[in-house]
Amino acid sequence: MCGIVGAIAERNIVPVLMEGLRRLEYRGYDSAGLAVIESGKLVRVRTVGKVRMLEEALDSTPAGGRVGIAHTRWATHGVPSERNAHPHVSLGGIAIVHNGIIENHEELREDLKRRGYRFDSETDTEVVAHRIHYHLDTLGDLFKAVRATVAELEGAYALAVVSEQDPERLVAAREGCPVVIGLGVEENFVASDVAALLPVTRRFQFLEEGDVAEIRRRAVRVIDRDGNIAERPVRESELSADAAEKGPFRHFMLKEIHEQPRAVADTLAERVANGRLFEAAFGPAAADVFKRVAGVHIVACGTSYHAASVARYFIEQICRIPCAVDIASEYRYRNPLVPPNSLFVTISQSGETADTLAALRLARQSGYLSALAICNVPESSLVRESELVMLTRAGPEIGVASTKAFTTQLAALSMLTVALARHHGADAEREHGLVTRLVELPALIEKALTLDPLIHRLAERFAEKRHALFLGRGALYPIAMEGALKLKEISYIHAESYPAGELKHGPLALVDADMPVIAVAPNNDLLEKLKSNLMEVRARGGELVVFADPEAGMRPSDGVTVIEMPKHVTWFQAPAVYTVPLQLLAYHVAVLKGTDVDQPRNLAKSVTVE
Repeated sequence: MCGIVGAIAERNIVPVLMEGLRRLEYRGYDSAGLAVIESGKLVRVRTVGKVRMLEEALDSTPAGGRVGIAHTRWATHGVPSERNAHPHVSLGGIAIVHNGIIENHEELREDLKRRGYRFDSETDTEVVAHRIHYHLDTLGDLFKAVRATVAELEGAYALAVVSEQDPERLVAAREGCPVVIGLGVEENFVASDVAALLPVTRRFQFLEEGDVAEIRRRAVRVIDRDGNIAERPVRESELSADAAEKGPFRHFMLKEIHEQPRAVADTLAERVANGRLFEAAFGPAAADVFKRVAGVHIVACGTSYHAASVARYFIEQICRIPCAVDIASEYRYRNPLVPPNSLFVTISQSGETADTLAALRLARQSGYLSALAICNVPESSLVRESELVMLTRAGPEIGVASTKAFTTQLAALSMLTVALARHHGADAEREHGLVTRLVELPALIEKALTLDPLIHRLAERFAEKRHALFLGRGALYPIAMEGALKLKEISYIHAESYPAGELKHGPLALVDADMPVIAVAPNNDLLEKLKSNLMEVRARGGELVVFADPEAGMRPSDGVTVIEMPKHVTWFQAPAVYTVPLQLLAYHVAVLKGTDVDQPRNLAKSVTVE
């Protein structure tokens, strides 16, 4: 995961590039760099480490120019080092920055070596730089050379390219990775994310898959994958440059709930395209590891443990291999057995959770095939100490009660399921179907968010309650667990969760008119059994709130409130979609009770002690 920024203007654009990198730093921390055309020559500055290291380098070696590109990196191909840092250059003063993974880079590299090109880095990106130069030699036009190059690439990419031979434009391209063009007054910009450009513009065009764009100071031209001129609509952002923080939202938590469609889309970007999953997104060794996996062991804490519990259903049902899930604080003390070829998976928003880190360090001595970290913070200890990594793209999550970090973890675990399934019986058609369901997730979450006003009114019935019970079945049982956790975290209402089938084994004794029961009821194979469980609640006078599929046949009645969820949600999508109204319910109840929503008592965002 990397961040790219580019600009062309009549002023010195280095400050614009640096501010963009600072705003994109969540996308990568191991190196940073920029390239500008200064007095007709390409000037490049690169450093290892965070963006502040690049700032220090520019203080000692100033650079300036009217066209340039910049990059902040998280390593995929090649260790963090200055020679692997972007921008990468080729002959004739060509420089590029790249976000994504080029799957056929080795084949292209060998071809370029035969043609006399020398490589200074281990990256897949340098291949693209040389390929552009190769085509520029024959085509004589930078834009045409980029189009010819991307036609040869397999994988996912966002590219920004400049050349000292053509200093009046920069070229951008997109496949599987986000690229946004920012429109200014006689100056234009390009970036991975709108947030990077908010200090200089609020007007944006979003490139679509296969687009290549020519960006000049006074004009932007976009060509689609078929070679036709494409008119991409101009959209004005409602966020200001200091949207920092909460923007128009009352609390960070509410902001982060509403950011989930974009966060999930960002997490999927570069990793899935054209009905396929790119295994290299987990790391260069991922394919070799996944084909040997005979079982999975996932360890996590809190909300991340609930995500792991959902993944167990996915992995066992789709891949037909065993999956064990442990709470990290318990894993270390039960001396677990490790079957051969087991993949060890840790999940943490911060990557610094003490119990999860300790579990990883124990696992590294226990004979696991490999260790995979699913994490939201690229520079974290968990990421650094794992062989394989899947970074979520939730961005900074300020609210202590995790929301977008959870749904992006579900997206990452779903991709892990698809990756494993490729080696355990899933053919191309099956993979295409699963990837399609993943790509649909952001839109379904957006639809679930439209329930906000209805849930706001519903929350009034909970504000004076002291207890609540959450029920689910199958992969929705962990979602019931997550719903109960959210309510207790920020409203301080005592909430428990159970598999609905367990009611009659004890929890039913708690049910009365003063204890609301919240159930999640997608239209799946366990629906009829769930209905029977809910009838047991009504028979004891319990008040029911059911989040149900429109085709589930659930009808409101005395003591039964039914909230209809979006239509056509499959079992693979349901956990991420059905968690949204439970987050909103917890939020609105907490607001009504007057608690500190973003910083609830006794809790911290990152638990770095045992």
